[in-house]
Amino acid sequence: MGAQARHDRIAELLRPVLAEAGLDLEAVEVTPAGRRRLLRVVVDSDDGVDLDTVGTVSQEVSAALDAADAMGKAPYVLEVTSPGVDRPLTLPRHWRRSRGRLVQAPLTGGGEVVGRVSDADDTGVTLEVDGADRVYEYSDLGRGKVQVEFRREADADAAD
Repeated sequence: MGAQARHDRIAELLRPVLAEAGLDLEAVEVTPAGRRRLLRVVVDSDDGVDLDTVGTVSQEVSAALDAADAMGKAPYVLEVTSPGVDRPLTLPRHWRRSRGRLVQAPLTGGGEVVGRVSDADDTGVTLEVDGADRVYEYSDLGRGKVQVEFRREADADAAD
């Protein structure tokens, strides 16, 4: 079985397991790690993902993989994780889950926009840019990135 076929089979097998737990499958990565393979399953939800959920769903994912023999006979290490802040914002749910966060995205017409996500739906996103709300359709934006903020302006104002 080729790498893409294995990836597709694993994703197809895991989506219903994760959906039952209220999670979306964001990515499946299989990488060699010495004599073993590392299977990284990236999950997310509108409410975020906590460690208890990761622990519970890891057991369910492992059981589903073993029952279907999706990873074959070679040993592997399973890692279930949530996406980091470096995950690109490419789908409406990514933008929706970034409400309140500062993001940067290239504009398809040239340039870029930096603003705070105030709303997002299936058609586009509203960004607060320089104190004003601006609405962008997803087709107007490239892959967005969440900007890491060590100290938000609102937090700084409250500390004064």
